[in-house]
Amino acid sequence: MSKADTLFISMCSDIIQNGTTTEGQLVRPHWEDGMPAYTIKQFGVCNRYDLRKEFPALTLRRTALKSAMDEILWIYQRKSNNINDLNSHIWDEWANEDGTIGKAYGYQIAQKSHYPQGDMDQMDKVLYDLRHTPYSRRIMTNMYTFADLSEMNLYPCAYSVTYNVTQHAGDDKPTLNMLLMQRSQDILAANNWNVCQYSILLMMVAQSVGMIAGELVHVISDAHIYDRHVDIIKELIARPTYPAPTVRLNPEVSNFYDFTTDDLIIENYQHGPQVKNIPIAV
Repeated sequence: MSKADTLFISMCSDIIQNGTTTEGQLVRPHWEDGMPAYTIKQFGVCNRYDLRKEFPALTLRRTALKSAMDEILWIYQRKSNNINDLNSHIWDEWANEDGTIGKAYGYQIAQKSHYPQGDMDQMDKVLYDLRHTPYSRRIMTNMYTFADLSEMNLYPCAYSVTYNVTQHAGDDKPTLNMLLMQRSQDILAANNWNVCQYSILLMMVAQSVGMIAGELVHVISDAHIYDRHVDIIKELIARPTYPAPTVRLNPEVSNFYDFTTDDLIIENYQHGPQVKNIPIAV
């Protein structure tokens, strides 16, 4: 059993057994048939994943790691808000006729500010600071820009990333850690997807600045299971589990902007059958 499986099973069981329901309340999301999408939820869930020990992919079912990486490249490397720059259809429901999702996600990462070193966007500033002032406590990106919320087709869910560097005794290289803040998460559809995405982002950034990828700390304000997902989750967490896969990056790539999904190497990924046709609330 992978550590990701252990945390996922424990989190889902706690939400189902001890969570609170939004049934009967005024909620924004609806199902395709127009019915309101209620949830069972827990507030303030925090999970820790140590990438020095294993990569946190679920084995209960397969997480499409290369597709997850492609979305993270879309946001932080391509800095795009256009679904035509993305090799999947996960954002199609929120796209305008021109393919954009408003001033969201990659649009925010691409916004530049002026520094003594020159104009830099959010991701460039992270990479610069990790190379020049790695022990700064100010290295972060934030996509929840209040002034632009009215022009976003969906408010960012995973919205803030803080990078923190530690030097462990005996290590040749510093360790790069990440704190991911998420306002809301559909546990069935998105939990391990986001965990794997930001683990890969952490790995790419660490390799780009000559560090070791360390801990991903994932904080979810509203961790919820939709009413039509409960039975699916119960079946999922009762499945057999397997050891975590080996996931690494092409060691030849040292520039963050050179990574492609071809540089993600996945080995020994055993997993249960995929969950198909998950209803998605919008």
